[in-house]
Amino acid sequence: MSRRLFQNMALQMHEATGKTVGVIDGDGTVIACSELRRIGEVYEMAVDELNNTSEPTVYRSFTFKSLAMRGVRLEYAAFVEGTDAEALAMCSMVVVALNGVKQYYDEKYDKATFIKNILLDNVLPGDIYIKSKELHFGGDTPRVVFLIRMKDKLDIATNDVIAGLFPDRQKDFIMTVNESDVAIVKEVKANCDVKELRKIAKGIEDTINAELLVKCVIGIGTVVPQLKDLSRSLKEAQVAIEVGRVFDADKTIINYENLGIGRLIYQLPTTLCRMFLGEVFKKGSVDSLGQETMMTIQKFFENNLNVSETSRKLFVHRNTLVYRLEKIKKITGLDLREFDHAIIFKVALMVKKYLESRDNDEI
Repeated sequence: MSRRLFQNMALQMHEATGKTVGVIDGDGTVIACSELRRIGEVYEMAVDELNNTSEPTVYRSFTFKSLAMRGVRLEYAAFVEGTDAEALAMCSMVVVALNGVKQYYDEKYDKATFIKNILLDNVLPGDIYIKSKELHFGGDTPRVVFLIRMKDKLDIATNDVIAGLFPDRQKDFIMTVNESDVAIVKEVKANCDVKELRKIAKGIEDTINAELLVKCVIGIGTVVPQLKDLSRSLKEAQVAIEVGRVFDADKTIINYENLGIGRLIYQLPTTLCRMFLGEVFKKGSVDSLGQETMMTIQKFFENNLNVSETSRKLFVHRNTLVYRLEKIKKITGLDLREFDHAIIFKVALMVKKYLESRDNDEI
């Protein structure tokens, strides 16, 4: 935000109250003050206190109050001369006034706020074009959304670590989506492929794991050529995480473009899924297949329906595997050695997995 605005506000407040009024930034440096000689002074102790509380704090002969919302690391704070109740009330009034000015400025000029509004579908497509010109955005620059979902709730340290990975705030934007998700809008090259996106995501994951000692899952949307499509990339990253949670629970980086048939199943109505399962396994329930049989099926699929290769991987005789496949055919009516039957069975298992996850979510 422009320091000139803060300085003008500080001077106006001083004229109205007769007291010294000023603003410090996140480092504690005075960036605006009605008493000009104080600009440049540093109040680190005040910042330490404000980062640990949403309440006003007293330092030296001034009352300080943060402009930031609770739970967010200090960006700016106002201070007023005095430590009594009158100074406290006046400081609160100054904060309200400065927050109003800051909100107006952010909405009008701040790129990060603009990007966040696009992600949340709070801007009309026509307005996106006009606003992007005002903010000097490259409208046709390729961008992609990475969505980081923490296993635990977000805290200040998490935001700081992620922000440190993307220092260019004019090209890359970081914003909190909810209490566990952080979205990163990153500018990429026009020819950026899936492998390059995964490399970026891996760097994010490794840094979070190393510095915060916490686990995370990262969803990657598709690269979009225009700002108006960023909300779609975010939704794709969200879907990637949700679909990955169901079908690839072991994966921590999931790209929307690699979801395959799981993406289709995830979008089907549960009633249709249950109907499909009832039709596929009408001759017997898949639940009657034991753990050993399910392991055999998994290996059979992994080895492209090759009986000899599967038996070798399972360390069993070929005839033993054939016997198991015949048993599966008898129970389900599907011969996994036939390609069409194998596809139906594979899809049915994925549908079953999807329904189980939905049932667990409802508990």
